Amino acid sequence: MSEFTHFNEQGRAHMVDISEKQDSVRTAIACSSVLVDEEIFHAITENKLEKGDVLGVAQVAGIMAAKNTSNWIPMCHPLSLKGIDVSFEWSEESRGHRLTIQAKVKTKGSTGVEMEALTSASATALTVYDMCKALNKGMIIGETYLLEKTGGKSGDYHRSAEDKGEDSWK
Repeated sequence: MSEFTHFNEQGRAHMVDISEKQDSVRTAIACSSVLVDEEIFHAITENKLEKGDVLGVAQVAGIMAAKNTSNWIPMCHPLSLKGIDVSFEWSEESRGHRLTIQAKVKTKGSTGVEMEALTSASATALTVYDMCKALNKGMIIGETYLLEKTGGKSGDYHRSAEDKGEDSWK
């Protein structure tokens, strides 16, 4: 494992100097999920919530969060993102309906976009919770994880099927 890079010679936090790193196309995909009951599932899929289109608002929240990650995470570099896409997929489980969120982020630059993708997936899940909490506060926000990343000095990363974590918190 490599050493942590966010500490200076005095052991204090600092933003890493990336000025000498090569620009390359970099992508990251992160996932999260929200487990909801039958009532919330129907309210979302039939667009019956007073607050409006839950998935539309959550999608915009995820995009905005990716664009503002450096404002949330102290050592993240502000990035010029080239693309952000937030998508959703429903599945039925014994405990309810799971909304899986996938956030894809892309840039061309000298540092990766993993934090932007993770922030996007997290903010999207939190927005779904916020918009639906009046119906039932018992929703469960699932594990958030990096699914894959490409580009950069450290190379590509693809999470194995065994490490996706969907079953570890049931």
